[in-house]
Amino acid sequence: MDIRNDLPAAIRTYLDRDADDALGAFSPDAVVMDDGHTYQGTAQVSRFLAKAGSEYIFTTTLVGVERVDDDRWTVTNHLSGNFPGGEVDLRYRFALRGGLVAELVIAP
Repeated sequence: MDIRNDLPAAIRTYLDRDADDALGAFSPDAVVMDDGHTYQGTAQVSRFLAKAGSEYIFTTTLVGVERVDDDRWTVTNHLSGNFPGGEVDLRYRFALRGGLVAELVIAP
């Protein structure tokens, strides 16, 4: 069974890693926090999506999904690649509003 199927559509769209499609999964006032930076609103989230992961070559494996409540989910991905350390498990904490991503926090 594919655990991705348990996820809301907006989260699946983000995880597909297509920056153009992923932007449509975010609310206009969405906030993304990643690597010590905060991106808010459509323009900044678009820049985040365009640059996210572009610095390194890596593979991503979905290893866990946790439904916190109807609007909050935690997704854990294992990344392997040419970034410092070479491997990391990252947690993507999503908060949804109206079926769109209103907040995303990415952290180990």
